[in-house]
Amino acid sequence: MRARGHAEPAGRQTAAADQRDLGRYLAVLAAAGRSGPDGVSTADVTAYVGSLRTGDAHGPALSDASAARAVVAVRGFHRFCLREGLVARDVAHEVPPPAPPMRLPEAVPLDRIEALLAAAGLPDPPFGPRDRALLEVLYATGARISEAVGLDIDDVDLTARTVVLAGKGGKQRVVPLGSYAAEAVETYLVRGRSELIGTGRGGPALFLNARGGRPTRQSGWTVLRSAAQRAGLEDEMSPHTLRYSFATHLLDGGADVRVVQELLGHASVTTTQVYTLVTIDRLREVYAASHPRALD
Repeated sequence: MRARGHAEPAGRQTAAADQRDLGRYLAVLAAAGRSGPDGVSTADVTAYVGSLRTGDAHGPALSDASAARAVVAVRGFHRFCLREGLVARDVAHEVPPPAPPMRLPEAVPLDRIEALLAAAGLPDPPFGPRDRALLEVLYATGARISEAVGLDIDDVDLTARTVVLAGKGGKQRVVPLGSYAAEAVETYLVRGRSELIGTGRGGPALFLNARGGRPTRQSGWTVLRSAAQRAGLEDEMSPHTLRYSFATHLLDGGADVRVVQELLGHASVTTTQVYTLVTIDRLREVYAASHPRALD
């Protein structure tokens, strides 16, 4: 079976890639005994797509981008066959590209979080107290960086130890503030903000930059990266590390996934459940080491 009349791609490299992809596809079909396009089923296409991620006798495993490209070529071939009257229906129309492997959040152990927080307070006032307070709030509440830098003074109640976070779509949620974070914020208000506010026009923002204004999301992550570098953790800290660690540590401690959902401000518990996959690995390790009949 040959791919007849396949549309000419824009460039030679794309044409060569399409030719390789279709060659592999047709070789798979031939090995399965499919002598013509009218004998191909949706199950055949689905099996081929699955083999793109695992590799088979007809070719190696492909990256996400290469696999997606191969599926586009196969769909184009079947559309051509339908258009030319070679088949009665397009069996590849509803076959999706192979799903990429789930990338689990990267939670950082508590001792490294503590090292990061300690390093955040190393600069002299006013920036040391501010940086420490910002990162303490991020880890204590699981806030997104945009939510943290968007905090106003009135959003924080140090007596009740709560903060009001404005999430996506302007939806507000009240989140508890741990004692360490509350102490860090109080220290910042006395030894940091009182000095920074004099450099600007004043305003309601809790966290202030060197000009006395509200910091941006990007400057917030600069604070994190600087602290991570001082702590020797720059390779372990990413923009969502503190939020991931917040959720994972809560779940490890026995928190209900729906409680964590509310704390993170997720509209659906399905979004939160990705964090439970991290803890399952840890539970599996403990089970394997502890249960008398867990060994293979």
